Amino acid sequence: MHEAVVSLISRDRPVELPVWRSFWDRLHAGGLLRGEAAALLASLSTRMPGRDTLHGLLESLDERRSPRPADAFAAAVNIVGAGGGPATFNISTAAAFVAAAMGVPVVKTGSRAYTSRFGSIDLLERLGITPTTSYEHTQEVLERCGIAFAGFFVYPQEVTLLARAVAPLDIRRLGSFVNTLGPFLADMPVRAQVTGVSRPRHVEGLRHAAEYVSRATGRSVWLAVNDAGADELLGFTANQVRSYEDGVESEFALTPGELGLGSGRLADLAVPEGGVDRAAELFLDVLAGRCSPTVRETVCLNAAALAVAGRLTGDWHEALAAADAALRDGSALSRVERLRSPEAAHA
Repeated sequence: MHEAVVSLISRDRPVELPVWRSFWDRLHAGGLLRGEAAALLASLSTRMPGRDTLHGLLESLDERRSPRPADAFAAAVNIVGAGGGPATFNISTAAAFVAAAMGVPVVKTGSRAYTSRFGSIDLLERLGITPTTSYEHTQEVLERCGIAFAGFFVYPQEVTLLARAVAPLDIRRLGSFVNTLGPFLADMPVRAQVTGVSRPRHVEGLRHAAEYVSRATGRSVWLAVNDAGADELLGFTANQVRSYEDGVESEFALTPGELGLGSGRLADLAVPEGGVDRAAELFLDVLAGRCSPTVRETVCLNAAALAVAGRLTGDWHEALAAADAALRDGSALSRVERLRSPEAAHA
């Protein structure tokens, strides 16, 4: 059995960079023993690995990536959750549109549904929006529309190879680790990234991932948690944010009362019954400002976080007011029409 699998199962030593390199070499060559890929994913998904193992994993994947345009997205921001938690509507996707309407360049990564009913890609398809297919395509859409949704090209090829290696088993169930770590597997070189974490047991591992990414790329990374267990910032309960700059961690709280936000409950943010069609209808209603105060304030808080993380402003009240205006004046909804255009799809 490969040393990476043995080490992950025994947990008696970290999986260091050379061992990860060897594992990926064998995966690409088709040389893994039967069941080794499944054992690796199951072990990673059962318990988040330690700092050295996680850093080695991320570095080993970074080494294999294709070259990308330098500084093409230096002013852009990303918002993407680690999955799990209560079944809320697509808050982070709505916040991305609102932030773009505020003048914040947004490149959002995401996936199909793993633990939720509808992932961001599922919703975008229903809305008639095509994710980008390359960095060049992403840059063109961003310049044209102020927002772009990156396709699967940002993820390591090794994820696809692992999925093939474990078939017919479902990697979404066997490899939940891939979804949890997904925000840090996507190679989108933005200025800042805001990531919500729903499960307390994943916080420590994702802190290690955020530390690595911020140090290796210079990206500012925010990890947000709350008592409600949602993987987004919430406008009705306290949120704790860990911020990483060049690998250095700091921490601050976002308290609704101090931001002038009101009360609410998770049920107000629930995924609607009726499938993806109803979810798309609700989503467009939210962007048009036809939503409850709880929904509006939560979406605005996440959009404001993108403006602050991206250093367009340091004033939370100013950012919240700008987000609210973008919902009320129709500019957030207009971004959907821009992205639906043939010019954006084939930029």
